[in-house]
Amino acid sequence: MKKINQHIWLPVLLAATTLISACGKQFLDEQPPTSVSVEKGILTDSDMMEALAGLYRNLDNYFLFGRNAVIFGDLLADNVYLSSSNSTRLLQQYSYTFIVSSPEAKLLWSQSYYSILQANRIIGAHISVNNNVNQLRGEAYTLRALCYLNLVNWYATPYTVDPAAPGVPLITLSTDVGGAFIKPARNSVAQVYDQIISDLDSAYLIMPDATPSVHTASSNFIAKQAVKALQARAYLYKGDYAKARDAALLVVKNGGYTLAADDNAFNTYWGSPAGRTDKVESIFELNNSAAANNGPEGLDYMYSRNGLGDVLVTDDTYALYTPTDKRRALITDATRGGYQAYFVNKYQNANKTDKDEVKLLRYAEVLLTLAESYARLGDEPNALLYLNKVAQNRDAALVAYSYTGPALTDAILLERRKELAFEGLRFFDLTRTKAEIHRQNMGAKAYTGYPTVKTTDFRRLQPIPEAETAANPTIQPNPGY
Repeated sequence: MKKINQHIWLPVLLAATTLISACGKQFLDEQPPTSVSVEKGILTDSDMMEALAGLYRNLDNYFLFGRNAVIFGDLLADNVYLSSSNSTRLLQQYSYTFIVSSPEAKLLWSQSYYSILQANRIIGAHISVNNNVNQLRGEAYTLRALCYLNLVNWYATPYTVDPAAPGVPLITLSTDVGGAFIKPARNSVAQVYDQIISDLDSAYLIMPDATPSVHTASSNFIAKQAVKALQARAYLYKGDYAKARDAALLVVKNGGYTLAADDNAFNTYWGSPAGRTDKVESIFELNNSAAANNGPEGLDYMYSRNGLGDVLVTDDTYALYTPTDKRRALITDATRGGYQAYFVNKYQNANKTDKDEVKLLRYAEVLLTLAESYARLGDEPNALLYLNKVAQNRDAALVAYSYTGPALTDAILLERRKELAFEGLRFFDLTRTKAEIHRQNMGAKAYTGYPTVKTTDFRRLQPIPEAETAANPTIQPNPGY
């Protein structure tokens, strides 16, 4: 991989020039950690575990995967709308009026790099290797890949459109090694994906098959097969369907994950605020415990009728679900501001102290990635097998899909929309497939309108923050801003 330019400075990263390390015994219950000096950084397994705790907690920040990095994927797409009766949160994003000074774009960028620098410190720590260290370092590699996949998909042209387009700066060394005042230029989209794949290969290679006792083996942590689940997503977004298929197959064959067996198990799954230890549905989700959560700023609060409830389901999204589809029960028919409204009911614990986990990797996504990969590779029997595995689990009355050709791919994309709605992936499915985004006009119910987002619309990319371009003249802004 081409080395990054070492002559520039990412100003938003200055706050992370020292090691971030969590304090306290409750691994995931801590607030964002305090810094310690480089010399007194990661010296033991315990130090590494505490540093990783800080990384997980930062990812759960509401400027990142605790809300914005997830909710944008539906808010900027076609599944939801912002109610005309709202708390004033995310107005610019929903109405596509964001600019280079918009705080959401700035913080999504800066908090992603803040997390990357924490991961770099863990990856580069010079301590004796053992199973614990390999597990924790593998988790850091995976979380760095997650951050870069998130960044390149929000701030850069999709790989399937132009892999040579400007991506985002790659920083893979901790600041005590690479320096705090570098000014990295943007690597290409292809180079960023190469780094993502490389990080995930490194993680999978070193992580033990069974999670060691260094922490609980649950969906709140990256397990070995979660690495391949994320890699399957990255390959799918890249359009490398053979490798997406192979990565997804490893999860299916070796992961031990299952879909909810029946309606009761499905409802119990979505009603629970706890991480999973039984490998039902969830592969990786961020913990939101009673001791540490985003409160009224969380993803659950934005959606839930028991929270702010600002973000509602469009009528045409609700209409996708048949009466026998158990997923329709995850949408509640009620009223908002005097109007009929459909509320998202995937987040059912917003008004409780122990809040909903943020689901970032689920088994159903892996199965649908496998179905799409097979379809695009011309293996329609296997594509139908995995498509129907999800679709008929969710709707017992559904006659099995039997489409061929483009109709089969369309059916898979439709099932992805239905299955993964309100989990942040819809926007990326539309951009990677080069589709226009048609957002339903909800009239007086909605805050404002931006009904069509054409493939040529410059706002399909988030703006590189002006704080970044002002301090770093070598970083290329996105066109149109």
